[in-house]
Amino acid sequence: MSEAAPRPIDRHLFAGFLRRHRGAAVAVAGWSLLEAVPALASGLLVAAALDRGFLAGRPAEGFFWIGLLGAAMVFRALMTRTLTPWLGRIVEPLRDDLVTAVASGAVQRAAAGARDTAGAGVARLTVQVETVRSLVSALLRSARQLGVSLLMAFVGLAALSAPVAALTLPPVLLTLLLCVPRLRVLARRQRRQLRAEERLTGVAGETFDGIRDVVACGARDRVADELSARITDHRDAVRAVARTASANTLLVSLGSHLPLLVLLLSAPRLLDSGALSVGELLGATSYLVSGVAPALRSLVAVLGSWGVQLATVLRQLSRSTREARPGPPGGQGPALPPRTRRTPLTPRSPDLSLVNVVYAYGPGAAPVIDGLSLDIPAGSHLTVVGPSGAGKSTLTTLLAGLAGPDSGRLTLGGVPATEVDRAWLHRAVTLIPQEAYVFTGTVRDNLRYLRPQARDTDILASATSVGARSLVDRLGGLDAPVGLDGPPLSSGERQLVALARAHLSPASIVLLDEACCHLDPAAEERAERAFADRGTTLVVVAHRISSALRAPRVLVLDGERTAVGTPAQLLDSSPLYADLVGHWVSAGTP
Repeated sequence: MSEAAPRPIDRHLFAGFLRRHRGAAVAVAGWSLLEAVPALASGLLVAAALDRGFLAGRPAEGFFWIGLLGAAMVFRALMTRTLTPWLGRIVEPLRDDLVTAVASGAVQRAAAGARDTAGAGVARLTVQVETVRSLVSALLRSARQLGVSLLMAFVGLAALSAPVAALTLPPVLLTLLLCVPRLRVLARRQRRQLRAEERLTGVAGETFDGIRDVVACGARDRVADELSARITDHRDAVRAVARTASANTLLVSLGSHLPLLVLLLSAPRLLDSGALSVGELLGATSYLVSGVAPALRSLVAVLGSWGVQLATVLRQLSRSTREARPGPPGGQGPALPPRTRRTPLTPRSPDLSLVNVVYAYGPGAAPVIDGLSLDIPAGSHLTVVGPSGAGKSTLTTLLAGLAGPDSGRLTLGGVPATEVDRAWLHRAVTLIPQEAYVFTGTVRDNLRYLRPQARDTDILASATSVGARSLVDRLGGLDAPVGLDGPPLSSGERQLVALARAHLSPASIVLLDEACCHLDPAAEERAERAFADRGTTLVVVAHRISSALRAPRVLVLDGERTAVGTPAQLLDSSPLYADLVGHWVSAGTP
């Protein structure tokens, strides 16, 4: 896995995106100019209809100019229709790029050991990315059209009457300048709203996922108070955004009428001096009433709403790709500056050692693993048992280097986990969770995923060792499709594929986190023995107590009563282990 930092989601992403889609961007710009022809020509055509037609006693010519204005409106509709597909060629690929950037950032943060709430990640990948897509689409449709129309209206106004343009342009610029600081305030408040939304999503997700534990522990009132506080924060943030947006709307509404007011106050003097004709006055009024004023109001409103929201979401997404980069896996202290970062070390052997290791899920939470000391020599076989929630899966996560202890010392082959070469770690350690992964492709692709150059004889030998050979034959051999292109596999068959993949890999440390839970006891024993016979350092989180009964050493995770020893020793020293064995035997389970 690459150690490169996630690419920030900011203006650089947009710049690169536009370079890759330059053709679509140029087409959108070109069609936008053609779409704005009516905004450019409307006042000129109205002035010509009056001065050259109706007021000059030539009504036919007047209707001709009015007809041209109608044709320009039809032309605009045709240009809008032509332009719409080009907008889609920008919006949809942009969404794909954002999803890739957010997902890559999440995976790389997790690989680097950063702790992040699942709810916040889901909010980024779903709500916020979709928000960006919708906002970019809306801005390309509306703000683009309004901005070009506003520009063309002033160009047309200047062509019609330079004095009128000189009088009416300053109020428009003044309105825009007054809105800039208000937009900054709005952006700050929208960032606060997004942060409140992420916190609310994270707390709500954790609460609903653990609702049974909340009820069982009698923590309903405390959790309800915390969730209520997050809801209140989100409500206050939304209200603050609404108040600021309303004030901006009022400011722009007043400012958009200033150009027309200036024109009406100046009209008598301009008409008397001959600087402006009646037709030009009506044409200028048309520009201001139907072009400049509505375009200015709408443009500032759109930018103050969608534009600020887009900038806020992009900043939040960009911050999320850079935040929580602890450097060492699992948050074991801050990252060292690039100039002083230690050179990664390669462990001497695949043995594991934990000394007073403590790990908790979040600040203030009770430790899941508290003061655990344990040695797992290279090539040894350890089975882990304990009640649900004792920290068995957490232990495998620590041993795999996917997280780091909050305190204590974890070493691999004598090297502190914070200094282990990540490339070595990814080759040497394989973790198989309870839910096995089968990728779309062939059986061969799946089994040699961790060892791409493996020969077919080695692939089949590993499949035979873990008991998956009959499954390979039933599927049609190594070239048979699996995943979305193949037949459905049961949970046990998927586990056999994952076990064969791990057995074939170059890993010298294999962690089986209930990885055989969907297999029958005989198949589970065969798979575990295949890894033990391979000389692998093997850690098994037991699904059945039979895994512990045949293991040379057993770790019983039981809070302060955690114990390690042989199965016979633990029957005397660990009441929990004795109870587990007794319950298993009395139930008559093999």
